[in-house]
This record gives sequence, C-alpha cells and structure tokens, in this order.
Amino acid sequence: MNRNFADRLCAAVKLRRSHAVVGLDPVLPRLPEFIKREAAAQYGKTARGAAAAILAFNRLVIDAVADQVAAVKPQSAFHELYGEHGVAAFWETVRYARSKGLLVIADAKRGDIGSTAEGYASAYFGHPNPLETWEEPDQWADALTVNPYLGSDGLVPFVRRAEARGTGVFILVKTSNPSSGELQDQPLLSGETVADQVAKLVDSLGERLVGQSGYSAVGAVVGATYPEDLRHYRAEMPRAILLVPGYGAQGGTAADVVGAFNLDGLGAVVNASRSVIYAYPGTDPSPAEAAQAIAGAVEQMNREINSALRAAGKLAW
Repeated sequence: MNRNFADRLCAAVKLRRSHAVVGLDPVLPRLPEFIKREAAAQYGKTARGAAAAILAFNRLVIDAVADQVAAVKPQSAFHELYGEHGVAAFWETVRYARSKGLLVIADAKRGDIGSTAEGYASAYFGHPNPLETWEEPDQWADALTVNPYLGSDGLVPFVRRAEARGTGVFILVKTSNPSSGELQDQPLLSGETVADQVAKLVDSLGERLVGQSGYSAVGAVVGATYPEDLRHYRAEMPRAILLVPGYGAQGGTAADVVGAFNLDGLGAVVNASRSVIYAYPGTDPSPAEAAQAIAGAVEQMNREINSALRAAGKLAW
C-alpha cells in the first residue's frame, strides 16, 4: 500500500479507461424504498436502521460501478449524521469498496493544525506502522479532501502522513459551489487571488511526492462549474491530479472538464454523485432496475468524457 497514490490512481484510470469518480452521498429520503423497508423491518426507523439502509445502498452502487470506474468518494457528513452507526457504515463502505478493487477518496474536508491535524490524518490514513498503535489495521482511506484555510500548518501533517502511507491528499483550491468566489477569488496585495496562493502551496507541497507517473500524491479540488479556472489551475499545478466535482447535477459537462487534463490525457478525475447514484426512475425501483440505471449513468458519463477528450486530442488510450 506504500506505492505512490498518484501512480495507483493513474494505473486504475487506465485499467478502467475511466476518469469518473462516483460520489457516495446517500440521502435517506432518496434511497430506493426496498432498501428502506428492509432496514426498517430489521432495526426500526432509528439511527441504526438509517445507517443499515445507507450501507446497503452504498454496496448496491459500488457493485453497479466497480468495473467501470477507478474510485468512489464517500461523503462523511451523510454518514456522520447518524452517529456511531453512521460512522461505522462509512468505514464499512470504505472496506467494501476496496474489496471490489476501487480506490476510496474520503470526502471529509478536514483541516486543522498541530496535534489535531495529526489526529485527523491518523483517523483517515492510519498509523505508518499499525502494530505500534491501538487501531483497526484496515480502517484507512486511499485519499482525503483537506481544507487549506489554516495555511501550511494545517496541510503539512496530512501530506507527511500521506507520504508515509502511500495515500493522497486533495486540497481545496477552487470549489464548485456558487459562493466560492467570496473568499477564493479575492485578490491579494500581489494581485493573485487566494485560490492562486493555495495552488502555489499545492504545487510546493507536492514536489516531494511525485511518482513514476509524473503526478504527485498531493492533488487539488477544482470545480467543473468554472471551466476557465480549470484551465488556469491545470497550468498552475502541472503535477497535481485535479479532483473535479460539479459534473452532472451541478451543471458541469464533459466539454467543461477537458481543460482539467494534461496533454497526456491524465491529471484529472471527475466526480459525479446525484446524477449517478439516483439515476433510477421513481422512488421504488427493483434492485435490478436501480443497479442497471446506476451502471448506465456511469457508462454514459465515461462515454461523454472520453469522447470530449478524444475530440481535444487528450485521450490517454
């Protein structure tokens, strides 16, 4: 597992011929009725029942997409809201995805300094030597999203742990939400924006973690909803893998994300959540209908992105 994360991700992308990442953002009211009925029958309409439903849904999605994508991205918040049972479902989801050959990007957007950052890094990446500490040896994610607002003090502990464990970090640079510019686009005295300064940090921190693929285990989050920014930050961080949210339900298209890729056809993975995991018709599909619709949505996403990359002369295969 200590192999460079960027190398592992690039290899998985090439193997699946897919730049897609499926976001696991399970919202209980939107889950298929058959899943909720089974969970309620076993545990009642309780936090434990909700967590059981979420885990069952995550497994259904993972089974449907495992042969078509390189990675999944479970969002911690949708699990944490059900307390200890939800957190347990999150980690069981991580383990299940890895058992299916997928890389797992934990979307938790952690960020703090000192011993607190070390604690978060341990929580998501584990100890470099699990035999030296009290922890579950298989409780770790392949990568983690990290908030840079506290500066390098809040990033270095995650980067160091990623280097020791062969995991990856995706630092928020230009996010896909409409209000991101309220802070990220603000100019500094240098004339650069706050996001520009974060991009410089990403490039600097990632220099030591460049693998054989030519990419670093320190990546960046840049949203598909800002295509011009994607092109700009692709140039500013040539060695970083860009995690690109905002595809699908948020309005990002295949044409929008082409600028996130280098000329070798690599350097970015594109996340879609709602447009994939809720692709089934209505609220009460059969298990087969739900799985087929989810798989079909990923197939279409792959086809659209690969077609756009081919047209731009950036297809890697």
